Amino acid sequence: MKKRYLKLVRQSLKSLRHPQLRHRRWWQVLSKPVANRVLWIPCRDTVAAGLSIGLFFSMMLMPFQMIPATLIAMRVRANVPFAILGCWVTNPVTTPPVLYCQYRLGQWLRDTLAVPMPGFLTKVQFDVPGVGMLNAASFILGMIISAVVVSILAYPIVHLFAAIMPHHLPVRRRARVTPTDL
Repeated sequence: MKKRYLKLVRQSLKSLRHPQLRHRRWWQVLSKPVANRVLWIPCRDTVAAGLSIGLFFSMMLMPFQMIPATLIAMRVRANVPFAILGCWVTNPVTTPPVLYCQYRLGQWLRDTLAVPMPGFLTKVQFDVPGVGMLNAASFILGMIISAVVVSILAYPIVHLFAAIMPHHLPVRRRARVTPTDL
């Protein structure tokens, strides 16, 4: 597993430094922060943070989830590949059930806890074939709550995995950040 990960890292970093793109100024500005090797080395803390960020954005209904996940992972010095991997939890197959569960969670929270929502959101309703009329306020509440809960749960799960199998996910100290790394 470790060999495959390192091979993936080498191939990804090599593609970011492609000879045809390397000399272009706009590509250097975009790829240099992502190509920082410190952000690709797996350790318990960086993987937990990266996966947590990726899972948060996977629960959000938005296009190009990997872009904000990568940018935030770079900013907080988390593992970039695991942040991107976390975004792949929702794919075309898993998205419809996740969206429906988010709606049901939001509806349950609004019914049982009487969570107040803005008036304009409670008026927005949309018809989903085979499901019925859905309220936008319930969906948005469920989406936010599920994103927060899943991202919080990812952190201790990664730490538990690292405690059970320490040879797969070692404990390393974070590297010092120098001005040239930013």
